[in-house]
Amino acid sequence: MTEPSPAASALRGLCPRCGARTLFDGWVRFASRCGSCGLDFESFNVGDGPAAFLIFIVGTIVLVGALVVDGAFSPPLWVHLIWILVATALSVGGLRLSKGWLLAAEYRHRAREGRIAP
Repeated sequence: MTEPSPAASALRGLCPRCGARTLFDGWVRFASRCGSCGLDFESFNVGDGPAAFLIFIVGTIVLVGALVVDGAFSPPLWVHLIWILVATALSVGGLRLSKGWLLAAEYRHRAREGRIAP
């Protein structure tokens, strides 16, 4: 049994311990535990870090894309409604990848809450 890399876990939704496809229980929601090896996914604290960085990345991509399309083609205003779909797809897909990668990285590096030694 080899542990998959954080990138492989994120891309395919693999458990970071056993490699079974049990990491997600929905589009971006983690399962409570791995059905194969029993690893408790709820004990990891992914938090809002992936979402915060994703806002900047997706916002930049959509803004630059809209400005380039508008400057190059001057389409009617309603054409820019496509950016809502682009932003939604990038957000959902990116959130799934970033959350999966962060959980797998936490598992691999045994990251825990910081403590001050006495």
